[in-house]
Amino acid sequence: MTVLIKGAGVAGLAAAFELSRRGIAVEVVDAAETIGAGASSYAGGMLAPYCEREAADEAVLTLGLSSADWWEEAAPGEVIRRGTLIIAAGRDSGELDRFAARTRGYEWVGGNAIGELEPDLAGRFERALFFSEEAHLDPRKAMAGLYAALVERGVRFHLGSADLPSETSYSAVVECTGAAAIATTSGLRGVRGEMLFLETSEISLSRPVRLLHPRHPLYIVPRDSHRFMVGATMIETDDDGPITARSVMEFLNAAYAVHPAFGEARLVETGVGIRPAFADNLPRVLDHDDGFAIAGMHRHGFLLAPAMARQLAERLCGAKHPPFCTSPSFRQGAIQ
Repeated sequence: MTVLIKGAGVAGLAAAFELSRRGIAVEVVDAAETIGAGASSYAGGMLAPYCEREAADEAVLTLGLSSADWWEEAAPGEVIRRGTLIIAAGRDSGELDRFAARTRGYEWVGGNAIGELEPDLAGRFERALFFSEEAHLDPRKAMAGLYAALVERGVRFHLGSADLPSETSYSAVVECTGAAAIATTSGLRGVRGEMLFLETSEISLSRPVRLLHPRHPLYIVPRDSHRFMVGATMIETDDDGPITARSVMEFLNAAYAVHPAFGEARLVETGVGIRPAFADNLPRVLDHDDGFAIAGMHRHGFLLAPAMARQLAERLCGAKHPPFCTSPSFRQGAIQ
């Protein structure tokens, strides 16, 4: 018995991993010729359940707490556990108090401690919030590692393929098609996210840094090779056209406020992704035709994909599909 997963973004790859390690044969199909060709490749990759709780339901925190451990198992060596630093310009320092009031898991740090955490930010900010238990990863590297692990497990991929067997030949079909599901899934809408990459050797950061602002908050996530991912807008539209000049200016101005060295950085890439979301901005595992769908990941793809994959596996292995999940390790409860 084989499950077909439609979509090779973060939700589809996570689902494939969770099912395959429970003894289920899996195949993955995507119209793109590479994995992660949609919004997943433009994600920040922040495994930050406490920070995300500031603007989201409590479920984002509870579902996301184990995501770093899951990713460390699925893509060993890709998770960086150095926490998240939240800063604000002096005139916006009240934003820190507002942020703190809406979440937990942080400690207040002063100027000296900020300099110890991020030496290049020494003397630039008087106080900050530090979420020591949070982590991050590079989405592209993590998905590549996960893809390699899935191939090694025997998962078959059909990328850019037009000659697939009929879906009726599979025991179940799981839709993980991201923004493509907006047209067919009731209640799903598009939220446009824009980002850019800056490259400079004049500054070094060890962890994601979030700059709070009443209108234009942003985050900066360090990558390899002196690159920094800067994001991200949340615009209520499913327009996936090129990044706007306004967004580029806002990103660059905010990055410059974090450190003037970003003013001399090279702008090496921009990107736009449409993030599907329900009204409450929480993802769901839905009954769908001959199987299920994972939909509505919003801005929480890498944080919540593990939890959605586990929910999918539990439902697929339930009474509706009793032949699945027959591996000894699953029956003995060894897989969590």
